Amino acid sequence: MKKLVLVAVVSGLLSIGSVYAQEFTLKSDDLSGQLTEIQVFSGFGCTGKNISPSLRWINAPKGTNSFALTVYDPDAPTGSGWWHWVIFNISSDVNELKADAGNLQKGLAPKGSVQSITDFGKPGFGGACPPEGDKPHRYIFTVYALKVEKLDLDEKALPALAGFILNQHTIAKASLMAYYGR
Repeated sequence: MKKLVLVAVVSGLLSIGSVYAQEFTLKSDDLSGQLTEIQVFSGFGCTGKNISPSLRWINAPKGTNSFALTVYDPDAPTGSGWWHWVIFNISSDVNELKADAGNLQKGLAPKGSVQSITDFGKPGFGGACPPEGDKPHRYIFTVYALKVEKLDLDEKALPALAGFILNQHTIAKASLMAYYGR
């Protein structure tokens, strides 16, 4: 009887593990708990390298037709946060963004993807640059699995509009969070 109970418990744990192993997940080899000078903005008094991190996602849900990714700072002292990156129309056969894909001049973003306006007033990645002396800000990197192949938006789309449209078409999303203060 003890062997039967042990087999049942182990079997149950294995099935729970396989359910959790299939979760839509965002990962990065470039991010840990804190952003570094590499991901910090170059401007507005900040002197970072402004390089977007490499990001990859696994276990996209069934029915995913495209992806989008945003980087958002809810702690910016604006009353509405700060959008650091908005990229969408990423093909469903893509599962990563290379480091510096947010640099429009380098052409590293996936073919057909669109990078729209951020709160810095232009498309592409804009790194962390919280006010000096503020508590460390949270930078939330979120990948969205979308039920549509393309969003009917272009590079002039404002972040709030892009976020509204993204949320209308989201099947699932996965996030990473890192902090930065100065």
